[in-house]
Amino acid sequence: MRRSDREITDSRQIEAFIAREQIIRIAFYDDGDIYIVPVNYGYICENDKYTFYFHGAGAGRKFSLAAASPKVGFEIDGGYQLIEADSACNYSARFQSVIGTGTLHIVEDIAEKRKGLDTLMKQASHKSGWSYSDAMLNAVTVFRLDADKLSCKAK
Repeated sequence: MRRSDREITDSRQIEAFIAREQIIRIAFYDDGDIYIVPVNYGYICENDKYTFYFHGAGAGRKFSLAAASPKVGFEIDGGYQLIEADSACNYSARFQSVIGTGTLHIVEDIAEKRKGLDTLMKQASHKSGWSYSDAMLNAVTVFRLDADKLSCKAK
């Protein structure tokens, strides 16, 4: 990171930020193009290793790219606040962000699908104990992103 004075290395601060936010952007490489898609997420952090879950359709560009090219980039940002100044060049902003890379998996196991959806719903609603019908579990695709690298920055 070029601006090491803005790097956050405290794992508790990083996790607190990830826990607050709702949207992760997943960046896929698509045969010379980059495709970025924002999705709601849930996460699990064990031993400073992050696993993110999100869901979607079992067809379409995101699904095809996840199957064909599972190495992805990701980004979460939040806490944006404009800092005004007297001149345009002196305007700035406060923010926090996490960026990283990882490997995407399409979850096939029904138990892990439930776990992924529970994780996602807990992030979105702050509630747990959800139930899912077999029809719903068969209709939805759950994706698991195992983060390989992750860094956090704030201003």
